[in-house]
Amino acid sequence: MPQNYVFMTDSDSDLPYDIADARGIQVIKMPYALDGKEYMDDNGRTNDPHAFFQKMRDGAAPNTSLLPIDSYLETFEPILQDGKDILFIAFSSKMSATLNNAREAREMLLKKYPERKLLIVDTLLISAPMSLLVLRAHDLYLNGATMEEIEQYVLDRRFHFLTWMTVDDLKYLKRGGRISPTKAFFGSMLDIKPLITMGRNGLMVSVGQVKGRKKALRTIVDNVVENIEHPEDQEIVIMQADVVDEAERVREALLQRIPNVRSVRVQAIGPVIGAHCGPGTIAICFEGKLNPIEG
Repeated sequence: MPQNYVFMTDSDSDLPYDIADARGIQVIKMPYALDGKEYMDDNGRTNDPHAFFQKMRDGAAPNTSLLPIDSYLETFEPILQDGKDILFIAFSSKMSATLNNAREAREMLLKKYPERKLLIVDTLLISAPMSLLVLRAHDLYLNGATMEEIEQYVLDRRFHFLTWMTVDDLKYLKRGGRISPTKAFFGSMLDIKPLITMGRNGLMVSVGQVKGRKKALRTIVDNVVENIEHPEDQEIVIMQADVVDEAERVREALLQRIPNVRSVRVQAIGPVIGAHCGPGTIAICFEGKLNPIEG
């Protein structure tokens, strides 16, 4: 039975466009700028991840910005005009003020269409952990769940969608103000690699560091093995920033360690997230135990 509401998310979920198309999920595109020109992240439909990260290696410094209120109005209003409600599952409000613009648009539109409903759900996630949660929520949508039931599911389960990641070059974290220039300098000299996860506060959190890239990758695989639940019922996603061969080796390591996992997919990191972590980043994303990191 068709639902009388539209299920949507945003491109900071890094939900691949082909999956979104196959499921009929509407995705709001988020902006980024490169070489002085603004683009919209379309989750791989036209963006070239290799070219993007190569430009970063060559010295380009991409940046991200807020999606304006008018863009949300232009997306939401035709749906409400058509007599349908909206469930919008959004990326973490703690990583950007963009969600405030969505909420302002919501208030404006509900004054104009008081008979309609527009629910905005803050996942406190970003990238593949968010897209895995979105897909679970969309399964409920396809099975006839109400907006409120899906909203409650997202709020109840969002801290079970986890990521463990490491970056290759600390200069990108330094550029974004995530670490100090001094720490980046000495860390690079000593080949120190950070271990990063997403805290329950909706922010990326550094939870340790190891010496060397190989040890960093082994450690994030270890953390997945320790925290995954019901692997036979889920897909693990490896996000990579222009290091496909290395990501494939991580995939093989995961399949050896978790042989009963349903599948392991390798996917490119999108430009909005990639602008902050830089080329060489690898993240493993999955559903597991309650996230112990408060942030």
